[in-house]
Amino acid sequence: MRCEVFEAFTYNLELTTSDVTTSNPSTPYTGRLAPSPTGLLHLGHARTFWIAFERARAASGTLWLRDEDLDPQRSRAEFSAAMKEDLHWLGITWDHEMRQSDRLPHYQAALQQLIASGHAYPCTCSRKDLAQSTQAPHEDDDEPLYSNRCRPTLIETCHPERSEGPAVRSEPHGIEPSSNYRFRVPDGESITFRDLHAGPQSFTAGVDFGDFLIWRKPLSRNSEDIGLPSYQLACIVDDSATHITEVVRGRDLLKSAARQILLQRALALTTPRYFHCDLLRDELGVRLAKRHDALALRTLREQGFTPAQVLARFSL
Repeated sequence: MRCEVFEAFTYNLELTTSDVTTSNPSTPYTGRLAPSPTGLLHLGHARTFWIAFERARAASGTLWLRDEDLDPQRSRAEFSAAMKEDLHWLGITWDHEMRQSDRLPHYQAALQQLIASGHAYPCTCSRKDLAQSTQAPHEDDDEPLYSNRCRPTLIETCHPERSEGPAVRSEPHGIEPSSNYRFRVPDGESITFRDLHAGPQSFTAGVDFGDFLIWRKPLSRNSEDIGLPSYQLACIVDDSATHITEVVRGRDLLKSAARQILLQRALALTTPRYFHCDLLRDELGVRLAKRHDALALRTLREQGFTPAQVLARFSL
């Protein structure tokens, strides 16, 4: 049976070249698609990727496909292959590819730089500790406000002109294998930016979000297992490496932009422009996720939908 819920979604994706010109005319437009191969590509992500593709094409820009395959429990090669097939079926193409699992040394180097500068500190809280010492998660934000249980004491010599400067520097600047790592946020500072779709945004560090995880300790006792970067750290390292000028993604990641701006500043990286799309929701108003198998592109293909029919729902 064809998916009747699908018929309820209509969006206006009209744009002009002026919508996507870069702030610096001499900087070529570079965008990216960043799917995670943890399930089949659903309609909501397909719409976001189509917007990213259209904006890159309108600017005669370059587009990267970044396979965000860092989740060792859920990432699967078959989902990665299916994702590429479904994007091509929809008519989305890209110029370059990268896979995050190939880039662990780059993330590790960024972490070491943050440790050396005093912006990152080890966190030994267990899952039970975290559950007992944190507030409830904020809306559309998976990471709760941290209680600062493991946050080291500030020393005035770090940044005497700023009471919210980075944490105490540790010697040596190696990564402690038994610890997670958090980024110390500048408490009370407002992180502001203008989103190209959602408009002016402002989030207060220490209020809207706290010290956030940037590195997760190894899950195994294998000596070669160095742990994994969080989404926030891997994202900004890769955006910088590929010279991304505009990030197109879902509106539920607006607060992540504030976190990433702090990371970019700490690592002296350029901040791209942001375009956070409205979220695609089901008939009950619930944000679409990979659990919505009926709205997976693969399912729609099997039900006989054509690319034109899917795209028509995006442009009405």
